[in-house]
Amino acid sequence: MDTEDKTICLTTAQAIIRFLACQYIKIDGVETRVCGGGFGIFGHGNVPCLGEALYDHKDVLPLYRGQNEQGMGFAAAAYAKYHLRQRFMFCTASAGPGTANLLTAAALCHANRLPMLMLCGDTFLTRLPDPVLQQLEHFGNPALGLNDAFQPVSRYWDRITHPAQVLQSLPAALATLLDPADCGPAFIALPQDVQGWTYDYPLSFFDRKVHRIRRQTPDVRELQDALKVLKDAKRPAIIAGGGVQYSRAVKELISFAEATNIPVIQTIAGRANLLEDHKLNLGPVGVTGSESGNWLAKRADVILSVGSRLQDFTTGSWTAFAPDAKFISLNTARHDATKHMALSLVGDAKLGLKALENDIGQYQAPPDWTRDAQAQRQKWDSYVLENTKVGNRPNSYAQAIGVINAICHPRDRIVAAAGGLPAEVTANWRTLDIGTVDVEFGFSCMGYEIAGGWGARIAQSEVEPEQDTIVFTGDGSYMLMNSDIYSSVLTGKKLIVLVLDNGGFAVINKLQNNTGNESFNNLIADCPTVAEPFSVDFVAHAAAMGANAEKVSNFVELEEAFKRAKAASKTSVIVMDVDPYDGWTTEGHTWWEVGTPHVSDHARVREAHQDWESSRSKQRRGV
Repeated sequence: MDTEDKTICLTTAQAIIRFLACQYIKIDGVETRVCGGGFGIFGHGNVPCLGEALYDHKDVLPLYRGQNEQGMGFAAAAYAKYHLRQRFMFCTASAGPGTANLLTAAALCHANRLPMLMLCGDTFLTRLPDPVLQQLEHFGNPALGLNDAFQPVSRYWDRITHPAQVLQSLPAALATLLDPADCGPAFIALPQDVQGWTYDYPLSFFDRKVHRIRRQTPDVRELQDALKVLKDAKRPAIIAGGGVQYSRAVKELISFAEATNIPVIQTIAGRANLLEDHKLNLGPVGVTGSESGNWLAKRADVILSVGSRLQDFTTGSWTAFAPDAKFISLNTARHDATKHMALSLVGDAKLGLKALENDIGQYQAPPDWTRDAQAQRQKWDSYVLENTKVGNRPNSYAQAIGVINAICHPRDRIVAAAGGLPAEVTANWRTLDIGTVDVEFGFSCMGYEIAGGWGARIAQSEVEPEQDTIVFTGDGSYMLMNSDIYSSVLTGKKLIVLVLDNGGFAVINKLQNNTGNESFNNLIADCPTVAEPFSVDFVAHAAAMGANAEKVSNFVELEEAFKRAKAASKTSVIVMDVDPYDGWTTEGHTWWEVGTPHVSDHARVREAHQDWESSRSKQRRGV
């Protein structure tokens, strides 16, 4: 009998997990499972059937017990980032609130184009026991449930209504997770009864399969059009986005830039595409950019964007560039390649950059243009050096970043997200090695930091366990989600967490003040409903979760505490107070569009609105 004719009787849940265990990918010549395992919290919607299937595969698909489903999703996102979208984790949650907790993480993965597979419990397909515990009832549509809320934040969404569906749905979900153009979260709703139903699956469905990431060659005509524009450029610039990393195209980026002598500016996601001392690295661009990067953007006549979705923090809400500048957008995703009237070059970054270099001939950017740009970068370096210098001034994010930057290992991984730290890390961190910075600013999601650090550390320990994952977080994000300190201790995945306490949501307080508003409900001291302001004892809290924890008052103490954390074998939390008003990085910013009141009884608000709107005329128009 042929293998194709042989079958095996399995439950829906068993078939799903067995299929995942058989999927491989070759990375740097080594075959490994494309699914690194999963994060799970069990409940009545997933423990009897999916839990049983996972138990039998616990040695090949390790299941990490989360403390909060949202944190599990953040950890899965950071894991995928570390592995450059070539590997992913699944998250399993029970029906009802457990699954609902994954919604924010799904949106984060969707915005950042990151693979995460969600295997989530659902109500009973038969409806015989309805209404069941935690079921949402829609009076006019009994088929509509909580899991349908994931459709807008999933790249692939399905509900398994019969065991045979697995044969179609799982390969389709996997194809989405690994597709460079459509990559994002995949959601599989698993009704509780269907999870346990059986089907005679073909044994061939569970054959070992080795996947490859598709690399699309750019269209010849689009390539010719892009080359024509580039060759006419008098002041060219390259924007290097996160897609450069995902394509593993750093060498090609550097080779093309050096061959053409074109300066490079980086997005937040592409922050570690070039080493800090590369002669063509002009620094970050945009709202949280650099004076040198924004100098280049403002004056460039042709901008080659590589692997960027060109979000508003990169473009300064589309005011960072000259109105007549021409954009060429090299991107695997057509949606991103065609934004804002760009000349689209749809294709893989590695192949696209190779093709451009091969066909651009002897073209080089005018020497004066590159030389002037490099002079601007030297000025920015001087500013950062002064901005991060420890001296007789209040403790600041920038100073803390500078201290850690000076003594960490080049391969240590930096994780930050939301609040003021993404801007401060992007502006002040000096990249020591390629691909070592994870600043989550696609969805700018508070709470990602520690959970994401845990996921990044799980991935890092698979490849370079001797290095550390360093998390920068503020007190606000810490309070929002901190329980994965406990997860990291439980699983032996060491983190170094720096909690920089500025007494509340200080960066939003800064935005509040900058738009003419009085401080209100952001800093703890400015909350009218607070009866008695006090500071959280973060040291005691972190220690209660099993971490080493200490508080420092100055940067000499911070350096010594960090060295102790490096030497420790388990997670360390270092707490330091920073000033909520002083010490912010003040240079390197472009305009950013936020909604301000068009009418107000407050003069300062009216003045701020007029000042804010004065830059709107600089906005580049387009779709």
